[in-house]
Amino acid sequence: MKPKILISRQWPDAVQQRLAARYDVTLNATDTPLTLDQLAAAMTQYDALCPTVSDKVPAQVLSVPNARVKIIANYGAGFEHIDLGAAKAAGLVVTNTPDVLTDATAELAVLLMLMTSRRAGEGERELRAGQWAGWRPTHLLGQSLAGKTLGLVGYGRIARATALRARAALGMQIAYYSRRRATDEDGATYHDSLDSLAAASDVLSLHTPGGPETHHMVDAALLGRMKPTAILINTARGTVINEPDLAKALTDGVIAGAGLDVYQGEPKVDPVLLAAPNAVLLPHLGSATLETRTAMGMKVADNLDAFFDGKPPHDRVA
Repeated sequence: MKPKILISRQWPDAVQQRLAARYDVTLNATDTPLTLDQLAAAMTQYDALCPTVSDKVPAQVLSVPNARVKIIANYGAGFEHIDLGAAKAAGLVVTNTPDVLTDATAELAVLLMLMTSRRAGEGERELRAGQWAGWRPTHLLGQSLAGKTLGLVGYGRIARATALRARAALGMQIAYYSRRRATDEDGATYHDSLDSLAAASDVLSLHTPGGPETHHMVDAALLGRMKPTAILINTARGTVINEPDLAKALTDGVIAGAGLDVYQGEPKVDPVLLAAPNAVLLPHLGSATLETRTAMGMKVADNLDAFFDGKPPHDRVA
C-alpha cells in the first residue's frame, strides 16, 4: 500500500503530480488553513503530515494518542511553528526545505529597499486613488541608495545574496552583525553589536531566524539608534520586530520608512502599520516565484522519498 500523506495547502501542480505518483495523497481543495482539531485528527489517519510555515503544529497536535504519522515534512525553511520538543518526544522526524529560497528572498529584500527608499508604495496608492496632480519638482522625493550603507542583521545565505545584489546593482556599501564573525566577509564591514550596526546603517535589513533569541530584537530602543533617514527591511520572521514600537517610530518620524514582508500575527497586521504611509507592506512574498515554490515542494518530496525508502532525509531538523 502507498503511504498516505496530507498536504495542508495547495502546492504547485508539478509537485502535487510527483507526490501523487508514489503516495496516496490528500489535497486541501479549498486551500484554507486547517484547524488544530483537523491537524490532530490527521495525525491518526496519515503516515506523513506536510504543513507549511503558516500552519501551527503545537504539542497538542503532535502528542495525540494512537498517532500514525511518523514524519512531519515541512514546506518552508522556517520551522518555528512546529514544536520540535514535542516532535522529538513523540519520535517524529521533522524536515524542512532550506537553501532553495535564497535568490527569491534576496530579490524581494532589494525590491523592498527600492520601493521604500523611492516611496513607490505611496506613489501607487496616490495614483490609483485618482489623487495624482501631475509631475512637479518636489513631489514624493525619495532617496538614492547609491553609496549608502546596507546593514545586514545575520550573515547567512540570504543576507549574502542580498548584499551581492545591493552592491552590484545599487552601489551600496555592506556591513553586518552576527553572533559569530564570518571567516569570509566578501568585503563587508563587521560590527560587534546590533546597536553599532543600526546606528551606522542607511538600510537595516533583517536576516535572522525566529525563536526566543531574536524575539522583538528590533524595538523602540534600537529604532531610536537608527538614523532618521534610515529604512528598515524585514524578509526574515515577523517575531523579530516589536510591531507597535515600529508603528510608533514610523508615525513619529524616528526612521524614514520600513519595508515588510512578514508579520508577527500573520495574516493580521497592526492597524497602525497599515495606516503608515511610509511603510511598504507585502503579503509574505519572499519565496513567491513559481520556480522557488516548486523547488521547495520537490525538496519535501525528496525528504519523503528518503524517509519511506528507509534512508536519512537530507533536511532533517528533528
